[in-house]
Amino acid sequence: MPLLKAPHLPPRAPLPWILPSLFAAFNVALLLIFSGLFFAFPWLAQNGEWAFPLVTGLLCVLTVFSLVSLNFSDPGILHQGSNEQGPTMVHVVWVNHRAFRLQWCQKCCFHCPPRTYHCPWCNICVEDFDHHCKWVNNCIGHRNFRFFLLLVLSLCLYSGAMLVTCLIFLGRTTHLPFSLDKAMALVVAVPAAGFLVPLSLLLLIQAASVSAAERSYEGKVRGPRPRRPSPPWAPAA
Repeated sequence: MPLLKAPHLPPRAPLPWILPSLFAAFNVALLLIFSGLFFAFPWLAQNGEWAFPLVTGLLCVLTVFSLVSLNFSDPGILHQGSNEQGPTMVHVVWVNHRAFRLQWCQKCCFHCPPRTYHCPWCNICVEDFDHHCKWVNNCIGHRNFRFFLLLVLSLCLYSGAMLVTCLIFLGRTTHLPFSLDKAMALVVAVPAAGFLVPLSLLLLIQAASVSAAERSYEGKVRGPRPRRPSPPWAPAA
């Protein structure tokens, strides 16, 4: 009598949200750890100089507030449509005296408004979609773009304030032997300097996109602009 093999159950698909969520939680914990190392030592208020801990403390509160707000904010999610709609239907809207044909989203089953794109990470359509931020595991769109700019600006100011404070302390204590306070200042100053450069570049890029009334994802979709052909009477390059 032939032996019957037990049916093999299909392997369970890994949960795609675990690793991004852990990465976002790790970033929050990293911010709190470096802030704790920065505020835990009394060298901040030496000689009665309370301006340094006061300014950095306010920037720390602003950074944590903007980070938590961005993590739990709604980027502008557009819910899925009904089965009555279809890709064969044509929808046209007028914006600033210009006609736009609404694109059909096959995954959400509805016609997307202008500047609305489908996020492949979250599997949702986001109004005025800018990008998916892996650092906070959330999309950046119409409803939380201000929180994103506030987070980048507060991180730049907070990193710069920590770096300046540590450098001032190290400069004033060059004549003293190496101590635990100096070690903590170096531990905080090196990551602050490392984060300050890319954050400043990101802030400049976002400021340029805002001034041009564009979003980051729109540049990726369009790609580089094609070069205009030279007229036949133009001299050769």
